[in-house]
Amino acid sequence: MPLGILSRRRSSRTSPPPHLRAPIPQGAGALDLTVHDPVGLPLSAAKVTLTESGGHQLMTGQTDPHGRFTATLPPASYEVLVTADGYQPVRSRTSVGDGSRTPLPTITMEVAPAPPLPTAGEWQIDPSHSSVRFISRHIGLAHVHGRFNDFQGRVTVAPNAQDSEVEVLIHAASIDTGMRLRDDHLRSADFLDVERYPYLHFHSSRFVHRGGTRWAVQGALELRGVSRSVTLDTRYLGVGTGIQGETRTACSAGVELHREDFTLNWRKMLDAGIAAIGSSIRVELDIQAVPAPPGQA
Repeated sequence: MPLGILSRRRSSRTSPPPHLRAPIPQGAGALDLTVHDPVGLPLSAAKVTLTESGGHQLMTGQTDPHGRFTATLPPASYEVLVTADGYQPVRSRTSVGDGSRTPLPTITMEVAPAPPLPTAGEWQIDPSHSSVRFISRHIGLAHVHGRFNDFQGRVTVAPNAQDSEVEVLIHAASIDTGMRLRDDHLRSADFLDVERYPYLHFHSSRFVHRGGTRWAVQGALELRGVSRSVTLDTRYLGVGTGIQGETRTACSAGVELHREDFTLNWRKMLDAGIAAIGSSIRVELDIQAVPAPPGQA
């Protein structure tokens, strides 16, 4: 098939056909844009922010699975900001007319350069500037927010960053949801069973760079004597200097865990009338680390 035909077919999909477009409300105009990645594929979930000329942020939204974004707006001039994880932001200006559609040229995002990595060597996690949190549903209704107050860990930064390692040891009994009765229950044999399994342990096996500040940290999580492979969706935040002049590096990470993977039988607990925490748990980490003192590396 000739390349020109392929190009025409691709361009014909950058905006929906007229008969599928929603009507424009009276006194408004429409803005249409399409976002692609560097190789020309649609980029979904890119954040689009529209700001009026006076600096007032009017709205934010996301591109759909086809990389498209459409909004109806009051006729005016706007700054359009498009951002996406791992890509450099793109800014443009446009004017929306009354009763008309304004199609912007296709926006192509470029991969963001990765921030400088920490110096190779041993780093210690600083618990006073870090947190290990979790979020789950309570009996299928409101969310339960909790944290572990006692943990420690290390990060070994390798000359080849993908060979780096991270290890975190969490004291199970330090779980804290702000309610003593619930926390005592979570420490019991129904949940964490802290008498038999006093620690949660994570050790990474591989770092995979996903572009820009995004990394996948793959490893094994041991909970209640059961080890499962997990992947932390990680955002590297760079290197900075603390208030005492010390060098610090930071990242944030998250992972979705399922209780039954660790022999916590959620359905059995429901049948028994136990429903303190839902079947899946979102774990979020904010980590700062400092160079290990000499002799401890």
